[in-house]
Amino acid sequence: MSGETSPSGKRSGHGSSPELRASHADRDRVVDVLRIAAGDGLLTAEELDERLEAALSARTLGELAPLTADLPAAEVKDVVRIEQVHSGAIRRTGRWVVPRRLELAVTFCEVELDFTEAVTTHDTLRIDLAMTGKTLTLVTRPGVVVDTDGLQLVHSRVKYRQGSADPRTPVVLRVELVGQKAFGRVVVRPPRRTFGQWLLRRPASGALDV
Repeated sequence: MSGETSPSGKRSGHGSSPELRASHADRDRVVDVLRIAAGDGLLTAEELDERLEAALSARTLGELAPLTADLPAAEVKDVVRIEQVHSGAIRRTGRWVVPRRLELAVTFCEVELDFTEAVTTHDTLRIDLAMTGKTLTLVTRPGVVVDTDGLQLVHSRVKYRQGSADPRTPVVLRVELVGQKAFGRVVVRPPRRTFGQWLLRRPASGALDV
């Protein structure tokens, strides 16, 4: 073979020996690829759990390589920019891949970012906000916290509603809101209960995740 499969899922040349010890960065890159693949529907939840466990316990590059050999190479976007004026709502729901930074430049458009099933590959998301009017809604799950201290509010307000999760749940994603929100409001809330959950007085499904 002319090359080997690297931990990131790409073909490499002669410089990578499978017997080399895997670093934390090597394992993190494989975890990124696996989570993105799951978000794209290439892996089931069970397959993702199995491969993540194997990746986190891998000691060599040779142990990491098979975990992504059947997956296309994936790269986490550093910056995603959304610009929209007086148009339909902007929604990110389901298993969308969270970038490292999100720039929102929107005017009189509803925005909803639902982190309930979002694929996170790092521990911090910075949202640079330049938003006028309407509502920015962030739907959280246990382990996702939102920091609004760096946000400038102009004739606007923040409504932050905590879920019923165990306070000892570790933080898996910190969302940092910076920039300016003029008019309208920012709403941070847990997922809504279904009618059946309301009848049974059960928490929403996202509140059960750890």
